[in-house]
Amino acid sequence: MFKTARIKLTAWYLLIIMLVSASFSLAMYRVLTSELDRLERVQRVRVELRLPGGRPVLDPDLLDETKNRVKLILILINLIILSGSAYAGYILAGRTLNPIKDMVDEQNRFITDASHELRTPLTSLKSEIEVNLRDKKLSLVQAKALLKSNLEEVNSLQILSDGLIRLTQYQQEHNGLAVADVSLADITREAVRKVANAAKVKRITITNDISDIHIQGNKTALTELFVIFLDNAIKYSPKQKTVHFTGKKSDGYLLVDIADQGVGIDEKDIPHLFDRFYRADKSRTKTNVPGYGLGLSIAKQIVDQHNGTIRVASKPHKGTTFTIELPTKHS
Repeated sequence: MFKTARIKLTAWYLLIIMLVSASFSLAMYRVLTSELDRLERVQRVRVELRLPGGRPVLDPDLLDETKNRVKLILILINLIILSGSAYAGYILAGRTLNPIKDMVDEQNRFITDASHELRTPLTSLKSEIEVNLRDKKLSLVQAKALLKSNLEEVNSLQILSDGLIRLTQYQQEHNGLAVADVSLADITREAVRKVANAAKVKRITITNDISDIHIQGNKTALTELFVIFLDNAIKYSPKQKTVHFTGKKSDGYLLVDIADQGVGIDEKDIPHLFDRFYRADKSRTKTNVPGYGLGLSIAKQIVDQHNGTIRVASKPHKGTTFTIELPTKHS
């Protein structure tokens, strides 16, 4: 589709350029031939009147030959312009269409990924319901167990849909995030509070050494950002480990580290961590963690909205450190 569109757009570029070039060449040809005719007429009059400066009249054959040469030169120039414009137009058309192609490809990947993730819980729901409907001796206890299982799948679908909605919102360039002066200490305390139950279940200690640093940002989004990283650290850490939460200012930037003592990440997986639906399962073997791989994608969008960056340092079986760098003043 885009190859055809590129050729069509190139053709339109060529048509416009050649119309301009041909019009200009035609005007030039008429001006030059008119000037030659005028010169021939002036010389003829001077010869007839024997005026000073009179020269032999231009040879008509020579005049025609000169006009033909001018015509040939203009045609050659137009051919050169045509070939050069064809190449330049094809390149320009490609550059024009590339952002649209990337956007369409991204939408297609999104639809494919979302469909794939939705298929699993929907298939599970359908299979359970169909099997139990065929059971003519289905008891109340079995029916309740079925409903409980179905509710878990529905909750999974809701988590997925909520994640997709948040990711889409943060991906918008102008999503209306309200920026204000916020306290990092307040944000991190709220983030720690939200993951406290998950940490308690695995008896994981979270050390929060964030001082009262103020930055320009969106409090809700930044809270969600730190919840995502803390939640990941808890999920991928063995029981009775520690997650360290530290922050400092450096040259107009805020540096926040979330370091865990978990299973770590293989180096080959790190470049893909923030891809939508990506889960580094091979690098985190023996760790059965629920989720859809949307959390870090959302985190990346939040950081991008705050003009920041994320760095990752990890070693398998030795833990992972995410470093979030945010400007203290939001531009």
